[in-house]
Amino acid sequence: MSLATPEKIRSLQRKLYRKAKAEPAFRFYVLYDKICREDILRHAYGLALANAGAPGVDGVSFAQIEDQGLEAWLAGLREDLVTKTYRPDPVRRVMIPKPDGGERPLGIPTIRDRVVQTAAKIVLEPIFEADFEGNAYGYRPRRGAVDAVKEVHRHIVRGYSDVVDADLSKYFDNIPHRDLMQCVARRIVDRHVLALIKMWLEAPVEERDGDGKRRIVGGKGNKRGTPQGGVASPLLANIYMNRFLKHWRQSGCSEAFRAHVVAYADDFVILSRGCAVEALAWTKVVMTKLGLAINEAKTSLRNARQERFDFLGYSFGPHYPYRWNGQWYLGASPSKKSMQRLKAKVRELLVPGNNDPWQDVRDTLNRTLRGWSNYFCHGTRRPAFRAVDHYVYERVRDFLARRHKVAGRGTRRFSFEVVYGELGLLRLERLP
Repeated sequence: MSLATPEKIRSLQRKLYRKAKAEPAFRFYVLYDKICREDILRHAYGLALANAGAPGVDGVSFAQIEDQGLEAWLAGLREDLVTKTYRPDPVRRVMIPKPDGGERPLGIPTIRDRVVQTAAKIVLEPIFEADFEGNAYGYRPRRGAVDAVKEVHRHIVRGYSDVVDADLSKYFDNIPHRDLMQCVARRIVDRHVLALIKMWLEAPVEERDGDGKRRIVGGKGNKRGTPQGGVASPLLANIYMNRFLKHWRQSGCSEAFRAHVVAYADDFVILSRGCAVEALAWTKVVMTKLGLAINEAKTSLRNARQERFDFLGYSFGPHYPYRWNGQWYLGASPSKKSMQRLKAKVRELLVPGNNDPWQDVRDTLNRTLRGWSNYFCHGTRRPAFRAVDHYVYERVRDFLARRHKVAGRGTRRFSFEVVYGELGLLRLERLP
């Protein structure tokens, strides 16, 4: 199934976007029938399939759906939507380890719910894209984290070096439903679409207690949060975050604080010329009004000309040339945490118990390295790439020496040139 958006759907999206852009006050009142369209549901299924993911609480997998007949499954789902009998299933909650040692809750809807949410996103996203502020980069078409990184770097070099490195406390978990629905209703008055969104927000959560027993929590009594993992959640989170960004612009904060905001979902920085303290104070007041809170422990003020700060995996601040001559520059490079996470993946792959053929190990390792290098395509990357190359080489050499029972460290048999030549390992430093 092709992932390219069919022209008929693209045409609909363009019309919705142009209408929303041309008339900022216009409210859309006939959208539910478009979510129910057969071609949109089919494309939504293809997108959900491409993203893969584990089954939800019903245990139904993509393989089972296709074994039993995709056409009949899609027809049944559409019938439920058309007849207004569709109801979302509970969301299965799993805990994902965080790099700092904590855990992050991830909600896994059923495939059925994922497809409907994707269909709704296909229809609603163009409308809200017309309203989103230009300094928001997270979970948006044709925008990404690297674009946000470039914008931060650009402002720092231009002199906006007083930085508010902000962090919101559990943003996705604390978005107030009532206020969020009001934001949606400023554009959408189709009551059936609003009912869909409300049902997703109020869907109960299935989790396991300490003894592994299943329990249902949340539901209609829950008045906050949009579950991380839901297809519609990033769009809804962006809609609510846009209130802050729009208020920043309309209040003239860029001029008052001589500052710019760069946001990626709930992760944002304020880059100022001497007014970072005032900008942070204003932000705290506004976030409180929005029912959100700044995480004081993870929010800090930095002078990027004197010390570095991390944002979206990059480290910004004073950098020195490889051959240090006393001069420094304001640069961007992979952060220490990003490099540590990459090294952890390498260690996990090259554990002594891995008996996979070297070709498979190498291909997996190369994909990991390629993906990492593609993300860190901006700024000063050569020193980090060189350090990664040496680290990976040492791990691979030890791995192969153990496998082939080579005496000593294996440096002669598995030299740097052999590993990055004959054995085909990707060398980051040689990438263009």
